[in-house]
Amino acid sequence: MNTAQQIYEALYQHWGEQHWWPADSPLEMILGAVLTQNTAWTQVEKAMQRLKSEQAIDLNRLVDTPASTLEEWIRPAGFFRQKARTIQTFCQHIQQHYNGSIDTLFELETSALRTELLSWRGVGPETADSILLYAARRPLFVIDAYTKRFMVRHGWADEKATYATLASFFTDQLEQDPALFNEFHALIVQLGKTHCRPTPTCEGCPLQPLLTHPVSV
Repeated sequence: MNTAQQIYEALYQHWGEQHWWPADSPLEMILGAVLTQNTAWTQVEKAMQRLKSEQAIDLNRLVDTPASTLEEWIRPAGFFRQKARTIQTFCQHIQQHYNGSIDTLFELETSALRTELLSWRGVGPETADSILLYAARRPLFVIDAYTKRFMVRHGWADEKATYATLASFFTDQLEQDPALFNEFHALIVQLGKTHCRPTPTCEGCPLQPLLTHPVSV
């Protein structure tokens, strides 16, 4: 069993299935991926609930809503002006270039779809790969702050490691299975929220047996 498999087995045996991404449609997943940038999921949930109450999980509704109104709806997620611009820009883009259909957008081959997503204002590698993995069900491994933190602390990555290098650690060792990558990333988020926080709580961590040197905080 390689290192990535050992990590996954330790986390899965400890926490089990995480049932991510909590959304009812690809558009809702895309919105969640944008809204979760630089904020806690609990705040994203508040913003998503407001969008649902306004019947705004809809491309046309999001485009037609005044920017100031959309900003107010998503305010709990923080950076609401930038995120509102990102949301309305990509919705307009899908309308103009993909007949308003996310299904049509998702017909693109994976590398082309990733290039397309990265061209959207306010979408970086983590957000793009979240959309690819959770909404489009492509085998892209999402790297976030939680992932880099535990990898550096365990000596599996250098502090200066690039996003691509960190992702390759997992994709090179694991079967290219979107369901596996989905579950693995969700378990890493749970790890980051529970044990591998900015100030770590190593006692009881399922990865403690794999820690081979003192944690640097």
